[in-house]
Amino acid sequence: MATKKIPYGISDFQAVSLDNFYYVDKTRFIKEIEESPRFLFLIRPRRFGKSLWLNMLKMYYDINAREQFDALFGQYYIGKHPTPEHNSYLILSFNFAQVNPDPEVLLQSFEEHTALCFKDFNEKYSHLLGEDYLKGYAQTVNAENRLEYIALCCKQRNLPVYLIIDEYDNFTNVVLSRYGHSRYHDLTHGAGFFRFFFNKIKGATTDSGASFKRMFISGVSPVTLDDVTSGFNIASMITLDPRFNEVLGFTEGEVREMLEYYKAEGKWDGNTEEILDVMRKWYDNYCFSEECTDVKMYNPDMVLYFMNYLTANRMAPKTLVDNNVKTDYKKLKYLVLLDKHLNGNFSRIKQIAEDGEIKANIETAFPAENLIEPDNFISLLFYFGILTIDRMERGKPVLRVPNLTIRQVLFSYIEQGYRDAEVFRMKTMQLDDLMSGMAYDGDWRPVFEYFAEEVRNQTSIRDYIEGEKAIQTLHLVYMNLTNYFVIFPEQEMNKGFSDLWMSPNFLNHPEMQYCYVVEFKYLKHEATDAEVEAKLEEAREQLKLYAGDAKHEQAKGHTTLRRIAVVYRAWEMAALEEV
Repeated sequence: MATKKIPYGISDFQAVSLDNFYYVDKTRFIKEIEESPRFLFLIRPRRFGKSLWLNMLKMYYDINAREQFDALFGQYYIGKHPTPEHNSYLILSFNFAQVNPDPEVLLQSFEEHTALCFKDFNEKYSHLLGEDYLKGYAQTVNAENRLEYIALCCKQRNLPVYLIIDEYDNFTNVVLSRYGHSRYHDLTHGAGFFRFFFNKIKGATTDSGASFKRMFISGVSPVTLDDVTSGFNIASMITLDPRFNEVLGFTEGEVREMLEYYKAEGKWDGNTEEILDVMRKWYDNYCFSEECTDVKMYNPDMVLYFMNYLTANRMAPKTLVDNNVKTDYKKLKYLVLLDKHLNGNFSRIKQIAEDGEIKANIETAFPAENLIEPDNFISLLFYFGILTIDRMERGKPVLRVPNLTIRQVLFSYIEQGYRDAEVFRMKTMQLDDLMSGMAYDGDWRPVFEYFAEEVRNQTSIRDYIEGEKAIQTLHLVYMNLTNYFVIFPEQEMNKGFSDLWMSPNFLNHPEMQYCYVVEFKYLKHEATDAEVEAKLEEAREQLKLYAGDAKHEQAKGHTTLRRIAVVYRAWEMAALEEV
């Protein structure tokens, strides 16, 4: 049999199943779905496999796909253990990512999208609905009218409907981010058409003998659902349910199995554990339930992007971050800026970058108008996948940035925030040249001197320099704009924690010659030279402690490790030396 193809970017389950694509079998969760409340709401980050999951549910429950059941599902868990409800519903589905969010055409686009979905429903099930139904449907005039009519007619004919909504909050999030709270409020409150549409859905699920028997809604945040909640308060949120921690995404075992399959097929030949180590750092560590902190998930889109390149070129991609992921996360930039001034959200993002983690409860519902509140904003970062549950401490979740891909996203927010608010900017081409000299020639001094010069000359940044964490983060953010090093803050080394471990990026620069450990120290403006010397000595002792760390000796490969001490007095660099 031919080698299975990589389903990168494919969300059509029928194509995946019938056209020889590799599929990580998630069908076992269908049984859990049927044992849960009938109306479900699942949040997962962007590009986490939501659309493929929903498409699979459509094919499993579609009454028209009964004859295809064995062909579609026979090779998977649910094909061997089918539930009584398979192929017993009429499927009505929407994908609101297809709706144009421009307020000037939004209502028209919403009506056009829903009209096409209703047309598809009518054509698929005309043999069950009858001619009288179609005559009556022709008299309907808008989305909520059509939805109500379908619900009533299916009720009269005793036809059960499964409603599926993908990207339920896509256009509302864009409206909120681009056009502001007022336009968003018009959609989701009062007589807003989107609120009223959800009110009609509620009616179709809750009246006596209702035809809408099941519903599955997916999105990236609970905000919109909360804002339409008085018109729609029936969905059970399973986002944090431990039973569904693994419903989307890949476990490490599943990723290893995929690697070994393609290795056995002769599509690549390398060390599985070495490749896994790279993928783990860049794509792993998502956790969606406080009870499942020992089971971390890989982002499936990122894994398939990597596998697509690996099997085609027999080596890992040099660009480990999928540009599609970058594009999606750029849409969230509005969260850190408000009218060209850095708001409280920016401070929290900066704090997360500096500390590496934050302890906060995850809020399950909050309206858009309360996004600025700390717990709500941190929760939103969790839902978007920028933070994830790392562990529990004293009954409270500790949230961390899951991997290097998302850390790059986070750093890009900080860099963009500084630039858009005219606080700080650097000439990236000049920095890239200096970092090249640092990596290949061991010429490290010009890099730190360049940072010191820019901090000294750009006075707006001074208000944001309050300690060594701020200096450390400034270097971390802008050094990450280049690709010579994989830079880890607060990395454990010989029972200490280095400020920056600048690990060599051999994927992009296999011939680079140097890597670095950097220790920053900070003093207030009035500090004396003697205090500067004392801080420098403290940095020296710490750098000596880090020497010989076994894990980092292995990671540095053929490069020479250099240890750099940097002392700042307020916004002036007061000392710089190699230890």
